[in-house]
Amino acid sequence: MLSPIGLKRSDSWSPKHVAEGTKQQHTMKKRLADLTEALRERLAVIRDEESRRDEAKHIARLRAVSEKIDRLQESLPPSVNPRLKHYLERKSYDKALDYLEAISF
Repeated sequence: MLSPIGLKRSDSWSPKHVAEGTKQQHTMKKRLADLTEALRERLAVIRDEESRRDEAKHIARLRAVSEKIDRLQESLPPSVNPRLKHYLERKSYDKALDYLEAISF
């Protein structure tokens, strides 16, 4: 089918595909925002001097936030930025947080 300007209409330009792309972008932004928040939470736990007084509780909090980060990492698509993927795989969470805070998503 020809468009009003005479060019062949591509399926990739359909409103449905545009809406799907927008939804995927929103989902990705949400996952990155959740990951950023989890990385900040991890730092807060590490810096919490009072929490360290109860070692078992402190370790449990760290374990919980680490599991949350792992789940969020697993939810990221394969197309995620290779640098971020590298930081997360190596558990370089401070670098991952710095990267996420530097990009605008």
